[in-house]
Amino acid sequence: MSAFIQQLPALIGVVIGALGSYFVSVRGDQVRFRREQAAHWAERRLTTYADFARALKKSVTLTYRIAAHLGNDPHPHPLSPEEAAPHLAEATDARDPAGEALLMLGTPDVVEKAREWVVVVMEMEAFLRDRTHSPEAWSVMLQRQRTAREGYYAAVRRDLALPPGHSGEWQLAQTLTG
Repeated sequence: MSAFIQQLPALIGVVIGALGSYFVSVRGDQVRFRREQAAHWAERRLTTYADFARALKKSVTLTYRIAAHLGNDPHPHPLSPEEAAPHLAEATDARDPAGEALLMLGTPDVVEKAREWVVVVMEMEAFLRDRTHSPEAWSVMLQRQRTAREGYYAAVRRDLALPPGHSGEWQLAQTLTG
């Protein structure tokens, strides 16, 4: 019996070491699982955010082209409201599922900024449905749309912990004519 008692501290040490290794291993697996889950959902949110922006941008581009046809915008490829109607319907149809995915996966801040952006786009569409000719009013709407888009992208970057990005306002170089 004395041999067993002499070996007891070593046996207790082995048991404690095994339990410690087990708990450290389990804890490491939990941390790794949570990190992988967070990365997975961040990727899903990024895809959802990009899909929504792409769908809404299709509508915006169509409004530029219709506005050019009505004399409100300098877009080089004007499109009459009649020609644009099926494309607008398609863009709106694509926007709805993207918006639903955004509601499901987006943070409240991103969803609110998306709502602000889509409201401005809907106002642009209504402006064009009325066949309004007012380049000044259109210019104000464009600026509101750009500001709303920038707010949406800033909210997305905050949610995904990305660095600040470009405003998206491209300054074209003035061409010199001789």
